[in-house]
Amino acid sequence: MRVVDGAHRLRAAELRGDTTIRVRFFDGSKADAFVLAVGSNIAHGLPLSMADRKSAAARIIVSHPQWSDRMIASVSGVSAGTVAEIRRRTSAEDVGNGSRIGQDGRVRPINRAAGRELASRLITANPGLSLRQIARAAGISPETARDVRNRMSRGEDPLPKPRGAVEAAGGRRAEVLSRTTAGAAAAEVVPVAERLAAVHRLKSDPALRFNETGRRLLRLLNVNMLSAEEWQEIIENVPPHCSSIVARLARECAGMWDEIAVRVDLQLAQSGTRPRASKQRESLVGQL
Repeated sequence: MRVVDGAHRLRAAELRGDTTIRVRFFDGSKADAFVLAVGSNIAHGLPLSMADRKSAAARIIVSHPQWSDRMIASVSGVSAGTVAEIRRRTSAEDVGNGSRIGQDGRVRPINRAAGRELASRLITANPGLSLRQIARAAGISPETARDVRNRMSRGEDPLPKPRGAVEAAGGRRAEVLSRTTAGAAAAEVVPVAERLAAVHRLKSDPALRFNETGRRLLRLLNVNMLSAEEWQEIIENVPPHCSSIVARLARECAGMWDEIAVRVDLQLAQSGTRPRASKQRESLVGQL
């Protein structure tokens, strides 16, 4: 009869002299009850601090190691990257083996190399298998199975080359970082154009234009709409004695934007639900 969520509302009912209160019972382990409590507290009421959310994520990693980073992130209210970093610091798990459960409830391998290799053998032995059949047998997603099939049809290795191998092949790293080749520059044109178009559409939205918070968001988004060449020019002109500070601040800013993306996605997922007051009255777990 432990209250998982709604302790303050329960106390308020006691102070009013109520003898009963509406509840919803939860049947599960203490670890699952903690997950429910964290998920409830990031969804309504006074939001948890970043330190509390990171602490909750670390605890869930220990109690539910089979959950994917995105799964834990959706419950604890932090980004998947933050969960991955906490997992690397706190977990002795061998990330090269095993599998994890994603947000969609599907089990996927942590190391997809073995699954891709098995899929390539299945395709070679029986080209008529459907993508779903290949994915089910190899323990990978249908999209991964599609990628393996497409790579094999092009005569490529079913396993994507590691970043280090790509960088070592013909000075590819220098080509990617400097953006000096026409092909690399052309590859950046479409994504930048799409981002600029998206920001332009947002600028015409009255919900953002006619309030200070919205205008501040538009200014922040607009600052980041630089081309690859402009970013490269900035990078090349960072003084050596400032490099470590700039790199650290850039990572922190990237983390903050990632956190914003997670919280906006969470807010979108919760939109269209019942009003908060009604939701809170019915979200109590426990009994007076």
